[in-house]
Amino acid sequence: MSAYAPRLHAAAYTVSKHAITGLTKALILEGRPFGISCGQIDIGNTVTDMSERMDAGVLQADGETRPEPRFDVEHVARTVVHMATLPPEANISFVTIMASAMPLYGRG
Repeated sequence: MSAYAPRLHAAAYTVSKHAITGLTKALILEGRPFGISCGQIDIGNTVTDMSERMDAGVLQADGETRPEPRFDVEHVARTVVHMATLPPEANISFVTIMASAMPLYGRG
């Protein structure tokens, strides 16, 4: 998600996400002659131990700390399976999956 709307104090993390997006686009183009497809999944706050702090609140672009919604990681797994089972002539290049109320749009 940080490739679209970075968080404060996360420049290195944001750079890595932009790099993955560039790599995905390059692989989509360079894989075509070989029948290779590539897709990127941008994942929001899933319910995991790593994102537990989201419930208590995290720093927002306006300097305030607020809780952020999370969603079940099972939805990500189903998305991965869907992408992986598409026929060779179809590809999902980019997909974003996140909690409906996640503040991605409006972070800045």
